Parts: sequence; structure tokens; C-alpha cells
Amino acid sequence: MAESPAEERRGGPAAPQLRLDELLEGLQAQVAQVRATRDRVHTLLDAVLAIGSDLDLDVVLRRITESAVAVVDAEYGALGVLGEEGRIKQFITVGVDEETIKTIGHYPEGEGILGLLIREPEPLRLADLGTHPESVGFPEGHPPMTTFLGTPVRVRDRVFGNLYLTDKRGGAQFDDEDEAVLRTLAAAAGVAIDNARLYEGTRRRERWLAASSELTRSLLSGTDPDQVLHQVATTVRSLAGADLVTMAVPIDDGDELVIEAADGEGAERVRGLVLPATTLAAKVHRSNERITSKALSQEPQGGAGSAAHVELGPGFLLPLVGREHARAVLQVANLPGGEEFSDAAMTMISGFADQAALALEIAEHRREADHLLVLTDRDRIARDLHDLAIQRLFASGLTLNSVLGRISDRPEAAERIQRVVDDLDDTIKTVRTTIYALRERDRSEGRAGLRAKLLSETDQAAEALGFSPALRMTGLLDTGVPAGHADHLLAVLRETLSNAARHAHATVVEVTAETDGSRLRLRVSDNGRGIDPAVTRRSGLDNLRRRATDLGGTLTLTPNEPTGTVVEWTVPLPAAEADA
Repeated sequence: MAESPAEERRGGPAAPQLRLDELLEGLQAQVAQVRATRDRVHTLLDAVLAIGSDLDLDVVLRRITESAVAVVDAEYGALGVLGEEGRIKQFITVGVDEETIKTIGHYPEGEGILGLLIREPEPLRLADLGTHPESVGFPEGHPPMTTFLGTPVRVRDRVFGNLYLTDKRGGAQFDDEDEAVLRTLAAAAGVAIDNARLYEGTRRRERWLAASSELTRSLLSGTDPDQVLHQVATTVRSLAGADLVTMAVPIDDGDELVIEAADGEGAERVRGLVLPATTLAAKVHRSNERITSKALSQEPQGGAGSAAHVELGPGFLLPLVGREHARAVLQVANLPGGEEFSDAAMTMISGFADQAALALEIAEHRREADHLLVLTDRDRIARDLHDLAIQRLFASGLTLNSVLGRISDRPEAAERIQRVVDDLDDTIKTVRTTIYALRERDRSEGRAGLRAKLLSETDQAAEALGFSPALRMTGLLDTGVPAGHADHLLAVLRETLSNAARHAHATVVEVTAETDGSRLRLRVSDNGRGIDPAVTRRSGLDNLRRRATDLGGTLTLTPNEPTGTVVEWTVPLPAAEADA
């Protein structure tokens, strides 16, 4: 039946109204999408500005990770920085609290999905991490994660690291737009990282140049070379961020070295330690070539060296090379688990070491020139004393002797003149002794010093002991200890080592000889049987005690822990006298 006109008027506009609503809804959806895209673009721009607004590399890396989480609306995010061998050396996380990080333990090294992105540096998007064939699961305490989005961060066409994002908020999946935005952010991050690294490299070079200038100024201004070695060790440790830095110098012309300066963890335990020819430092000194190791304490060194006394991880040793030979050996190390030193850092330290070697050589030439001037002056004084003073005194004595015959009738005057003649004879003898001492001192300048004699004594004792005693030497033993005190110290060391070999039956002996300018100290410890209280005749110990008391010092004997004996012989040093 046909509809009435009224019914047609009531039902006619319904269909156009529905189509208009649909169009309006579609338009609103497009507007919302445009707004969302605009907001995302603004977020991306804000992120790019944030990561490019600082030049501190650590700050930049943290901001990159935080920005990546924000632009894709992820729950968790991380940036894994790759080392030189393609393993993760730094892991910056966002969304995981500190307690959880401590529970998880060591950050990942590059296995599973993280390793896949390292081996194949292309964007990777997964709906479920656990279902991927490369997945290896999570460690205990790790928060559960499902969706995944990752992309590499390249710096000048080289992969610097990877961005890892998980669990998009709201339970949604990461989509193509998320991937495109993250790739854009990664490109901007590469530029920011490159700028930060260039800035950091420039600042590092400025610090090394300033340190080199300060080192040269210190040496040329007359600072003691021993103090300069300590300055080098402290500077290298500070600028390189190392845990321990040591400086070893050769003992006379032998193959052994002694650690003259040390700074950092365990420095007190290795300072003054004598390094045999089997150590890495001695090998570097002979070859003039750098040695690098991932675990210094695991290197074969004959049971000696600083790495035998302090547990060391990655590090390297390099020579301070002069024009003819290595003047010292620099060791830079981190504790086990520490970061390896980059090629750039080693190159920078090597340049500083070359500068230090040159400055030491210049300072040594200056000291030699000053020394030659002193020797020349001594020779002139001796010649003048011989040619002028003695001749005049002798002539005066002859004149007075001729007067004695003329006043024989005046015994009192004759006696007084005779006393003057005798005084002149004594004065001539004193002057001649002074001349001999000046010339003998010149001839003795090249003789072996106390350090070499200490080393010789311990080497000789090794035959009786069956092993080499550990020897530490600290301070100006060659130049700051008078000959008489040095002879006493060597005699005490000889007697103590002999006792350790004949009576104590020790398997470990440690010798420390040191001076601070005001006192001389010798410490010998062993792990032997100790002193038998039933033995009352101890002539050797009495001799040691008498050598100490004669010089105004002391001798103490104390038990060593857990077994053995500690002998300490300490004497004061006389005030330094100026050279003639």
C-alpha cells in the first residue's frame, strides 16, 4: 500500500542525516589523527632539542634513552653502548628502579634479542619477545616484558649502540609510525653523540696539553725528578680515570726496575717494589714496546710485579722513551671488572709519556751540567789550595824555622815559634786531606749507589734462601743516606737475611728500605719459625742492636702474623750539609 504524503515527509531526511553524521565522525577522526601526529612531531622535536642541548656525553646518552621512551610511549627503555669487540660496555636504562637493577645484577653483555640487533643492525619490531627463536629469557628479578622495538644508533656510519624499547603503554603494539619516529630520533642521537664525543676529545686534549706544560715547567724549574714521577702518576690516573698507575725506573744498568711512584688503589703496597726481569714492566723496558692486557694479574710474570700484590684487570704498560733507551715504564690499570682503555685513551697517554720522557731527559742534562760545574769548581778549589795555600804555609813554616836558630838564647820565644810551626804543619796536613777528599769524591761519583747494593745483597741471599726476597725501596736512598749509615744498613740486612736462611727456614721474606730525609728504616719480615725463647746466646742480634744505638737509633723484633719475625732497624739521619 502506498505511503501517505505525511509519512513520506517524516521519513525522507533520515538517510542524509546519517550520512552527514558519518562524515562528521570521519572528519573528527582525521582531525584527531592530525592532532596526534602534530603532538608526536612536537614531542620528537622536543626530544631532538633535548638531546642536542648538552655536550656532556653521559648526559646526552641519558637524555636519548628518556626521549626514546617518550616518543613511542613505552614503559621501559635502554641504550646499549657497544665496545670495541661488539659487546655491550655501557647500559643506560629508563623505567627500572635502582633496587630492581641491583637484584638483576650485571647488565646484559649482548645475548639473545639484544645480540641479534648487534649482529644485524636493522630496526626490529616484535609482538612478543618470548616467542622469538633468539630469545634467551630474563634473569631472576627482571620485570616481565612483551612487545619490543629496537633500532641501531649510528655515528658516522658506525654503530655506536642500540636503542631497546619494550611494552607500549595501554597494551598496544608498536606500529610503523613508532618505528619511523624512533629511527628519526636515532639519527638525531647519532649527531648529538658525535658532537659530544668531539667536545669531550677536545677537552681531554686540552687537559693533557696543560698537564704536559705543567710537567715540563716543574722539571725545568728544578723540581726533584722523584717528585715529578709522582706528579706524572697522579696526572695520568686523574685524566685517564684509572684505578692504579705506577712508574717504574731501572736500577743502575741492570734488568731490574723499582716502582718509584704509584697512585691509586693499593699504591702503598707496591710503591718501592723491585720488579725482576721476568715482569711485564721489565719486558717493556727492554723492548721499548707497549703491552696491553685484559687481565694483568693473570699474565705470567714469575710471581712478581705490582699485579701480584694488587688484583688488576684490564690495563697496559708503555715505556717513557728517551733518545737512546726507556727511562721509565708507565703502567695504567683498572681493577677486575673495570673498563678496558680505548685506543684513543692509550694514544693520548702515550703522547703524554713521550713528553714526560723528553722533559726528564732535558732535566737530566741540566743536572749533569750543574754537576759538572760543581766538579769543576771542586777541582779549582783543590788546585788553588795545593798551588797557593800549601805553598804559602810551607814557606811561612820554613821562615819561622830559620828564625828559631837566631833566638836560641830566648827559650820562651823559641817555644812559642815552635808551636806556630807545628800548627802550620797540622794545617798543611788538614788542607792536603781536604784536597784528597775533594778529588776522591769526584772519582766516587760513578760508583754503585745504595739501591744497587741492596739489590745485590738480596740477590746473594736468594742462593741461601732458595728464593728471591721481595724488595721495596723508597726515598732518596742513593743521595740522601751518608756512606756510614749505608754501610751499617747493608750489614744489618746481610745478618738478618742470613738468620732467615739458617734459622727461620722461611719461605717468604720481604725487605723494605726507606728514607724520608730525616730517618733511615730497614724492615725485614719472614714467615719462618720465629725466635726460639730458649736460645739465650744471640750475638748476631746484639750486633744489630749496637749498630742502631751507635747511630742513635733503635732495633725492634716483633712476631709476624701468622708466623715468623719482623725486624725493624731505624736510625736518624744527620742534617744535610751543603756541597763545597
